Amino acid sequence: MATKSKTVFFCTHCGNEYSKWMGKCPSCGEWNTLVEKEVVTGKRQVAVSVPGAGRKPMPLKDVATTAEDRVSLGSAEVDRLLGGGIVKGSLVLMGGEPGIGKSTLSLQLPLLRPELKTLYVTGEESVKQVKMRADRLGGDASNCLIYSETDMSEIVKEAEETAPDLLIVDSVQTMYCPQVESTAGSVSQIKEVAATLLRFAKASGVPVILIGHITKEGTIAGPKILEHIVDVVLQFEGENRGAYRVLRSIKNRFGSTSELAVFEMTGAGLREVENPSEMLIPMHQEGLSGAAISAMLDGNRPLMFEVQALVASAVYGTAQRSATGFDVRRLNMLLAVLERRAGFKLGQKDVFLNMAGGLRITDPACDLAVVCSVLSSNFDFSIPADVCFAGEIGLSGEIRPVSQAARRAVEAARLGFKKIYVSSYTHFDKKPEGIEVVKVADIPALVRAVFK
Repeated sequence: MATKSKTVFFCTHCGNEYSKWMGKCPSCGEWNTLVEKEVVTGKRQVAVSVPGAGRKPMPLKDVATTAEDRVSLGSAEVDRLLGGGIVKGSLVLMGGEPGIGKSTLSLQLPLLRPELKTLYVTGEESVKQVKMRADRLGGDASNCLIYSETDMSEIVKEAEETAPDLLIVDSVQTMYCPQVESTAGSVSQIKEVAATLLRFAKASGVPVILIGHITKEGTIAGPKILEHIVDVVLQFEGENRGAYRVLRSIKNRFGSTSELAVFEMTGAGLREVENPSEMLIPMHQEGLSGAAISAMLDGNRPLMFEVQALVASAVYGTAQRSATGFDVRRLNMLLAVLERRAGFKLGQKDVFLNMAGGLRITDPACDLAVVCSVLSSNFDFSIPADVCFAGEIGLSGEIRPVSQAARRAVEAARLGFKKIYVSSYTHFDKKPEGIEVVKVADIPALVRAVFK
């Protein structure tokens, strides 16, 4: 059949194809996501499928349920994040900003488990660059094979001949399939590369770790279908200039998504942080105002971290509101509640908020610590370092209970905190030992209890 080229428009968010450009994608509703691509028509399209085509349907009750065959990667935090190790035949996508540690962690894993035969495919760096990083990380590299290639047909062929225990591909944006007539990194190429790796993983039983970049909005670059194809999606969070990194599970078909792993970037690679609260508790002398400790629950892991606030008179007439690691809209809501329900006049003052450690906080239990840190800075009154807070604030100024308050209190007691403030509606099946629980009903009661 004769071939010819035509111009189409792909949505970089959902991957749908259109014949003309539009400002808003009709499928996903995103604006300015359509990009122009030239495709070749009249040739056989490559099917995106997984093994199992042609099998007959069977009753659900006859399906055998056995535990997944998992392989330990040598990192206790990564194994726990994956649900007990990586599942054989699974496809894991690891995303994150440039320089945050994706390639470092992916190379560190085979060095920690030299008994695993690993094929490390690099499409961004040369073999010498990977060798230099491996020398810096240390470990045993005797069973790690480095392969510099971007052609997926050659990669699959080499993987079938090598028969590794683990395949690592860095990165999906640099790989291409020769059957697809577009450049590497395009929507069609990313979809076909992911589908090719998925077919290889399911057919061979070799687990595959695929590295991907993220966009400036913080989402994994490429079509959204990429996250649907893979089995597990892990994403790095944290500031590149800081030392700590958070690896979070966004999707996991073989485990929970309520887990996170914390690492510290050192000269010898990423160090596991078994107690994440060690990076988030105060690292300054006592007696400073504007700081409060929050008992947060990220997934199933309780964390103690410091909320820092600075309240100052507005210099330029219009008060500024700035929040790092916290939703600035929620900060504005809490400031409005303080002014309307408790009578604190903060409308003409600048308020700056910072979550220590570079974390992005979404737990509503942090509301209490945010309010106390703002009031502490406003009053220039220091909160004792052995006091923490866990509570959500409503629009009426009431303090609402939060989930798993007992776990938060137990973790606070284990770290040496003497007092925790919670909602008066919080119920404990068993009173936590080693810590005083103070129950407050609303913001005025909180102010009387803390700033007395």
